Amino acid sequence: MATAASQDSQDYYLALCARPVHFEKASPVNCVFFDEANKQVFAVRSGGATGVVVKGLEDRNPISFRMEDKGEVKCIKFSLGNKILAVQRTSKNVDFLNFIPDSPQIEYTQECKTKNANILGFCWTGSAEIVFITDQGIEFYQVLPEKRTLKLLKSQNINVNWYMYCPESSVILLSTTVLGNVLQPFYFKGGTMSKLSKFEIELPAAPKASKLSLSERDIAMATIYGQLYVLYLRHHSRTSNSTGAEVVLYHLPREGSCKKLHILKLYRTGKFALNVVDNLVVVHHQDTETSIIFDIRLKGESDGTVILHQLVLPARSIQPYQIPVAGPASVTSQFPVPCKLYSSSWIVFQPDIIISASEVLSEPDGGSLSVVATVFDKLNHEYKKYLEAEQTYNMALETGQSRSNPPPKRPVRTQAVIDQSDMYTHVLSVFTEKKEAPHKFTIAVLMEYIRSLNQFQIAVQHYLYELVIKTLVQHNLFYMLHQFLQYHVLSDSKPLACLLLSLESIYPPAHQLSLDMLKRLSTANDEIVEVLLSKHQVLAALRFIRGIGGHDSISARKFLDAAKQTEDEMLFYTIFRFFEQRNQRLRGNPSFTPGEHCEEHVVFFKQHFGDQALMKPTAF
Repeated sequence: MATAASQDSQDYYLALCARPVHFEKASPVNCVFFDEANKQVFAVRSGGATGVVVKGLEDRNPISFRMEDKGEVKCIKFSLGNKILAVQRTSKNVDFLNFIPDSPQIEYTQECKTKNANILGFCWTGSAEIVFITDQGIEFYQVLPEKRTLKLLKSQNINVNWYMYCPESSVILLSTTVLGNVLQPFYFKGGTMSKLSKFEIELPAAPKASKLSLSERDIAMATIYGQLYVLYLRHHSRTSNSTGAEVVLYHLPREGSCKKLHILKLYRTGKFALNVVDNLVVVHHQDTETSIIFDIRLKGESDGTVILHQLVLPARSIQPYQIPVAGPASVTSQFPVPCKLYSSSWIVFQPDIIISASEVLSEPDGGSLSVVATVFDKLNHEYKKYLEAEQTYNMALETGQSRSNPPPKRPVRTQAVIDQSDMYTHVLSVFTEKKEAPHKFTIAVLMEYIRSLNQFQIAVQHYLYELVIKTLVQHNLFYMLHQFLQYHVLSDSKPLACLLLSLESIYPPAHQLSLDMLKRLSTANDEIVEVLLSKHQVLAALRFIRGIGGHDSISARKFLDAAKQTEDEMLFYTIFRFFEQRNQRLRGNPSFTPGEHCEEHVVFFKQHFGDQALMKPTAF
């Protein structure tokens, strides 16, 4: 973990701090968590049974302790002041453990109050105040450590997609509505919870068939010049005349409404990440491996309500950085490890934190694994050279250079070129079936191969990810599956999402993991609808398809079939009325046409609700 820092250099504006926080990387035996409030990294080994190590930015003396392994750890954080530890292991409750002198080390538990709600996470807002965020709202508690119990102070019911916490301002932001773009902020101070004015993020125009939703990846909260802003990374829309992505800044005051005040023009597309350093907005661009700096205090072009800002200085890369290697003297005496800047494994936190889940290590892997990694790197070095030569040859053919004299030579694949298919068929899939090797070492080998492919910028084939998931499931390492998805070690794809969906019977959270992955894929709208309908979530499917503008062309019979299968008569009534209203709006008549094949559903409706006329619009 490192913080971004200003750097007086002719070639670089930004540098990583000289003393990064080292932690053991995410692995089959180690889960990594970051607490934004205390700026602490938690390394949890084997559910805590073999140790938990907590390291902070300021305090260089780590906190070490052990916990009883009671299952997969989903979230773990200390209260402000490190007096109480909170651990979430299920979607229904949070466990607590006092770290107070002379206090017995006995866990106590608080279950969320809202019926049928699932806890998305929690935030400490004080030394003894904690907020549970569920998919149905938030619950604000006071922790009474002496009594080993919690007292509910206040709660608020609201549908929640995701949440974000800004500890500097004690504001929690909830994403609501189907599109996720209506944001509801709450402010916490001195044991009180205040509901601020909700506001809507303006989404870019998009064609009906494309994804239209607000992801937490595109939102950040930060204090700039003493004021709280919500930063929205608005990506380039192919349907507009936009010159590229932009960052839109919404000012969020304690009183009054949230207003859009600034737009930072990026003039590029691709993957971005945001930091705020010394009141300057820093936009990292992965494709060009450069960072852009904006200052909202500088004069910009105003249209009367919003100020457009251009970049302050030309885009530059972060200063190259060598990671000091920790571990035995024989290792540390070697050259420092060069840090891969703008890595896909980077996770950015506000205001100026960057975590590399795969490169910032505390101790090197065991000797046997390091040998395997070296072999993989040598193989993939040759594999990459062959791929580049093949690409050059194909480009020459496309541009007509094949007619030149002499024509380009087709690259020859030598025995040293081992591609992913070869490795999967003859090595990795065979290796996973060996019962002699410890299963955690097996998974570590698979991840080393994927790490090596990423290092050489070779696109990883989905069947390798599937092999990792199947091996994790085979050994019940579901917590590790969560970690790999959380840190984007496993790239999103439709085959992967379908595989996750097939695991639901043995691991229920896999359904939501699959749905989340499909939502992140801009071409998976049909699959999302099919998944929701298969789970009898008919209203959710209809809301989703309406949210992307596709409700005028969907099959009424498909939705009526799904509604009837639920045996929920009021649900069927709602869906039937929706399509009647669609018919009225599109054709001026509520009746279904013969081509829609809904005759049996019309009969069913009349049998249960009578031959009623078109009623008022159905609300969703």
